[in-house]
Amino acid sequence: MQPVSDQRPDPDRLLAAVQAEEARARRGRLRIFFGASAGVGKTYAMLEAARAARAAGRDLVIGYVQPHGRTDTERLTEGLELLPTLPVRHRNLVRQEFDLDRALVRRPGVVVVDELAHSNLAEGTPAPRHAKRWQDVEELLDAGIDVWTTVNVQHLESLKDVVAGITGIRQNETVPDRILDEADDIELIDLPPDDLLARLKAGKVYVEDQVATAVERFFRIPNLIALRELALRRTADRVDAAARAYAEREPGARTMLARDRFLIGVGPGPRGEELVRFGKRFADALDAEWTVVSVETPRQLRFGEAERNRRIEVLRLAESLGAETVTLGGPSAAQALLDYARLRKATRIVVGTAAGRGWRRLLRASTPDRLVRLSHDVDVSVIAARGAPGVERMRTPAPRPLPWPRYAWAAGMTALCTALAFAMQPYFELTNIVMMYLLGVTFAGLRLGRGPSALTAVLNVAAFDFFFVPPRFDFAVADVQYLVTFAVMLGVALVISGLTASVRQQTRVAGARERRTALLYGMSRELAATRGGANIARVAVQHVAEVFDGQAVVLLPDADGRLQHPADAPLSGSLRGADLSVAQWVADHARAAGLGTDTLPAAPAIYLPLVATPSGAATPTPRAAPAAEPRPVTLGVLALRPANRRRVLLPEQLHLLETFASQIGLALERVRLAESAEHARITAETEGVRNTLLASISHDLRTPLAVIAGAGSTLAQHGETLAPQRRLELARSIERTARGMSELVSNVLDLVRLESGHVALRRDWQTVDDLAGAALARLDASLAGHVVEVSVPADLAPVYVDAALVVEVFVNLLENAAKYTPQGTHVWITAAAEGDVARIGVEDDGPGLPPGDPARLFDKFQRGRSESSVSGAGLGLTICRSIVVAHGGVIAAELRPGGGARFTFTLPLQEASA
Repeated sequence: MQPVSDQRPDPDRLLAAVQAEEARARRGRLRIFFGASAGVGKTYAMLEAARAARAAGRDLVIGYVQPHGRTDTERLTEGLELLPTLPVRHRNLVRQEFDLDRALVRRPGVVVVDELAHSNLAEGTPAPRHAKRWQDVEELLDAGIDVWTTVNVQHLESLKDVVAGITGIRQNETVPDRILDEADDIELIDLPPDDLLARLKAGKVYVEDQVATAVERFFRIPNLIALRELALRRTADRVDAAARAYAEREPGARTMLARDRFLIGVGPGPRGEELVRFGKRFADALDAEWTVVSVETPRQLRFGEAERNRRIEVLRLAESLGAETVTLGGPSAAQALLDYARLRKATRIVVGTAAGRGWRRLLRASTPDRLVRLSHDVDVSVIAARGAPGVERMRTPAPRPLPWPRYAWAAGMTALCTALAFAMQPYFELTNIVMMYLLGVTFAGLRLGRGPSALTAVLNVAAFDFFFVPPRFDFAVADVQYLVTFAVMLGVALVISGLTASVRQQTRVAGARERRTALLYGMSRELAATRGGANIARVAVQHVAEVFDGQAVVLLPDADGRLQHPADAPLSGSLRGADLSVAQWVADHARAAGLGTDTLPAAPAIYLPLVATPSGAATPTPRAAPAAEPRPVTLGVLALRPANRRRVLLPEQLHLLETFASQIGLALERVRLAESAEHARITAETEGVRNTLLASISHDLRTPLAVIAGAGSTLAQHGETLAPQRRLELARSIERTARGMSELVSNVLDLVRLESGHVALRRDWQTVDDLAGAALARLDASLAGHVVEVSVPADLAPVYVDAALVVEVFVNLLENAAKYTPQGTHVWITAAAEGDVARIGVEDDGPGLPPGDPARLFDKFQRGRSESSVSGAGLGLTICRSIVVAHGGVIAAELRPGGGARFTFTLPLQEASA
């Protein structure tokens, strides 16, 4: 019986399966009509299925279909909704392309997009967002839209070399194999070669002028048979992969064996792409994990720009096909591959045949030969080159200019060694003088490089012979034994020069990598000690610009979620020309774009999202994410424009940049979480203060309650014996105290509602004189001893406000004037238009404001110097400020120039178009 611990499912695998299922449910479904070649009927079958789906009630539109002049195919589009295509101008020509943005706006259930491998016009106007149509399709799928499309087998990236070998034609438009692997449905459209040729000759594939050329070059029986076999095999592999995926979801289906792992060793030559595509097919056939490894040997470090760019293209191709890429360093490619294979527990190393022939193979063993000789626990597969027509051959690189100053220093090193040797000659034997020359070779190898150090070795042997070996000052040798000395001396010197030059180059590479690691550590440490998003952005820009030798910027969103250029960006290393439209797309889709990516690759900079983990609802999720589905949150975008494109095109460097972006994202997330925690703390403290204030107010209610209780008790017990005047005074005391309590409680409740943000403004167009009149009507008794004047222009536009709340503002301000100014004081209500707001004033000619900052009067429970004898809790002005701010206005208090106090506030005016 199996142990219980072995029967328990792996929680990580269960979580990964659940997340993958949720991602599949959120993503649109991809249906591919797959065929061996053009003309088998893929588009026709896709349109027939589209008509059937439309008849069944599905929301389906035709995004793009290329009928190639076939009337039968065009007839199938009748009755279906066709999205308008996008006219793109290029070199005085206009070509109709698929309009991705229009499809995203229309957002149907299914979009039919023909020819998945099609390349968009990269230099057209308007410029496309993606270089390939399959990238457009991926964006549609990410938006939750189902896509139906067509693909031929010759357009698969991993089969590019195989198809070139079969047909003699190299395909330039390809689709990554993962697109086919991740498709939800694949429908094979198969047609025998004879039937396909019959359709071709009948004009059902191409127009009549193209038929003869197509039959002669591509549509030949052997080609069609081979392509048909490839299509059938690829479909069978897809079915087998689906069966394996089902077995992983159903543990009882079958026992899965441990997966194999193999390495593909690639160099800068043209065979690299061929080996990578072979590795993809090999990995699919064996269901194995595969890694593409490039070794930077001292020889490769001397390669020129073309060879370095070719290596970058090979590694990027490997990543696009799903491989892991690694760049190693070492003196020997074979030893580095073996060491890494043993470290990663790889079972096989795959390399190409050696390019060297003849005497070169005798003098120096090739990498395959060394691997076969040294590998005892790892299998080695050597893949022969395919001589397919059209395959690019490695051109002999142009000779690099010689560093003549270094060679001059090499000759100078020989002269220095000779001078020191002359000084040593009276005291040392010739063998010790030889050591001085060998020391010079070592120093030249460390400082000058391989070529100059080799020259130093040759010159040192010649100088030793000429100046110190008898007969002196002559290259003739009296003792033949010195020839052996010269040979050994030259051999040792050349070995020393080669080894020291290799150590010098390897040290330089290791130093650069160590420096990058130290800078990454330094940035992480500095980010951990930095507070605030803007400060983190400055620190990140400084480090990223230094490591990648370019200009960088961290774009952070504003309150509306739109990315903005930082206002206080540092002058050094800051990228000031970042494209905000590209950055916004990156932020919305949480995907990289720009240089070195599949989206907008022509952009001069690369844009990476700064992603945080989904940790609650404090930050809104991206637009495409459902509200209930936690997804990564984009906190900003890192843009980098390197001085050398290789800084980000090399996968190893790109991974390093992604690591930097991850560290910056974590730092920004820390700031976000700290702000959320601070907000929660302030909210808790505010709640505590509110409770304390309410408790304090409830304490202040005891005195009026005691007054009411005493007056009521007196009336109840002695009412019949009290004089009428006394009973009237007690009754009025109860009334005044009750009204004061009611006013206090109402003010507190209004303040709590306003500050909590739970008050919904019921706005409407109101005139200022009507609002002021309503307030004056309520305070008719309180203002009886004051002279009130209202000065509102007749042409003043209405204000868009909540009438009840604004009347409360007038009431509080006027009531303050009635309370704190003596009888006979003048009170003025004024209003005037200032731009798109109305400025309203309530002023008096009383004693003015208490000393101190007038803004302090709007704080809670603030009472003036003369308020001790006036009832109230000091909340009226606080309520006024809350109401005005809720309307988008401001309120202020100031001393009136002619004496007294002035309170002004603003309210929004009616729009001019209303």
